Amino acid sequence: MSILYDEGQQAIATESRRVLDARTSKQRLLALLEQTGTFDQPFWDTAVEQGWTALAIPEAHGGLGLGLVELGLVAQATGAATAGAPFLTPGYGLALAIMGSGNADIQAQWLPRLAAGEILGVVALAEGTAPLPTRPAVRYAGGALNGTKHAVPGGLKADIALVWAEADGAPALVLAELAGAARTPVESFDNTRLYADLTFAGTPATVLAAGAAAKALALEILARMAIVTAHEQVGGAEALMLTARDYALTRRAFGQPIGAFQSVKHRIAELYGLVEIARANCIHAAGLADGGQADLTALMIAAADARLAATETYDTCARDCVQVHGGIGVTWEAGIHLHMRRTRSLAIELGNMLFWEDLLVENLTGVAA
Repeated sequence: MSILYDEGQQAIATESRRVLDARTSKQRLLALLEQTGTFDQPFWDTAVEQGWTALAIPEAHGGLGLGLVELGLVAQATGAATAGAPFLTPGYGLALAIMGSGNADIQAQWLPRLAAGEILGVVALAEGTAPLPTRPAVRYAGGALNGTKHAVPGGLKADIALVWAEADGAPALVLAELAGAARTPVESFDNTRLYADLTFAGTPATVLAAGAAAKALALEILARMAIVTAHEQVGGAEALMLTARDYALTRRAFGQPIGAFQSVKHRIAELYGLVEIARANCIHAAGLADGGQADLTALMIAAADARLAATETYDTCARDCVQVHGGIGVTWEAGIHLHMRRTRSLAIELGNMLFWEDLLVENLTGVAA
């Protein structure tokens, strides 16, 4: 697809950013950092009200029937606002799994509720540093799950989870209601991510896919969620770049704005270049996914490109924005650390840089890294 958004997509981008600018409170987000088990309810109410939870769900199930490009635009706006609830991306991943199961009864039961924001969904694929372990420690047998998934984003408040498990010696994607699971909070420097260890002990569950079909579907879900997350990272990076620019235009030293000094303006120009390259990677990946003609290998390569570029860009923008601000950049009140924390959280969710680098090499060369 073109790397330019059409008029309708531009309207989605503008409106989502406008709404979040009006309803996001830095003071509220700062207060949430010191609490475990609480998320930004006004943000989530806004997401439901604006229909963001329904964006990529088919109209037949109460959704809007749009694509990954449109969801990515909303994710950029949430990234700029350092959104205080982690359910938009995993909700999308959960919906993908339910749609991919081909089970009409399960689709009718859960998709309308996900679209309406009535339930909170999470995706629990990873174990340790492996985003998709070859031999999951969680086991499914006799209609129930047993085992633990550690530090699941959103796990502390979610109602339902997509779990990567082993069933009869083969991998499986399993749907489990979390009312029957134990949750242990994991305190972090980004507490609105609601990390929790989910322990299943005979928790009732339903298999959505098993064997080779489960692995293919899990990889597609991982890739598509990574593309959404990359958009969120680009949104945060752009916000930091603009914050640094605005400060450099108003802060004066030696009788002139600090933006007049080459060391500052060149650094901000470099950030602009990084943001636009990362944005182009995200648009390419989302457009490829929405086109419906890309095979899984092409999708994984595009997702890896987007993820690597966005992670590096967000991290660089966070560090350089602090440097442009000088001493005030590290104060609590400035709030730049909201992005510093978020860039570190998103950098390891859905696989770290090493995972995506290895995946990219393997898919490009056909040789395991």
